[in-house]
Amino acid sequence: MKLKLDIDPDIVAMMAAEVAAGERAVSAAIREAGTGLKAAWRLQITGAGLGARLARTIRSEQFPKATPSLNAASVVWSNAPVIVGAHDSGPLIRSKNGFWLAIPTAAAGKSARGGWISPGEWQRRTGLRLRFIYRRRGPSLLVAEGRLNTKGRALASRSKTGRGLVTAPIFLLVPQVKLPKRLDLARDAERAHDALPGLIVANWVGDLGVR
Repeated sequence: MKLKLDIDPDIVAMMAAEVAAGERAVSAAIREAGTGLKAAWRLQITGAGLGARLARTIRSEQFPKATPSLNAASVVWSNAPVIVGAHDSGPLIRSKNGFWLAIPTAAAGKSARGGWISPGEWQRRTGLRLRFIYRRRGPSLLVAEGRLNTKGRALASRSKTGRGLVTAPIFLLVPQVKLPKRLDLARDAERAHDALPGLIVANWVGDLGVR
């Protein structure tokens, strides 16, 4: 006597379909979490007043790129990690030579490369010499004798009579600076991580409802 067992529906086919649904669900959830974290970090940066340009350095990418996978992963990073990391950690910044940090005032203007200008670059650009003034209370100063233009920048005076000549503080000198912590990237990363199981379930159930 021969016995034949037919299982309807096909369990193997059902399991294969379930695995495929899981792969799609995990990949969709990872993609949603990654893009959500990127958006949250960008919002933090602009909300902290650090500008849209720095916010756009936050990028995300998913792996694998083309096919769904139960091992899908999303990477979120910044193309300006030093700047973003500094605002995230609030580090204590000291001079490289252990002496002074020169912080430019509004009269110094900006570097030709953008950002803070150094005392050496400022002297080369203006042709003026900086003079050190020590103060017991408050930061010491690097000052220069010149004139201030309409934007408040210090320039060499062309007056032969000395009219309009001022002694302007160009740099504040401090031994160290504590950069304020303006970001909390770990907070948003933890939220994205905690939301991931729910996203997987929601995408899996939604996938089952379609089929």
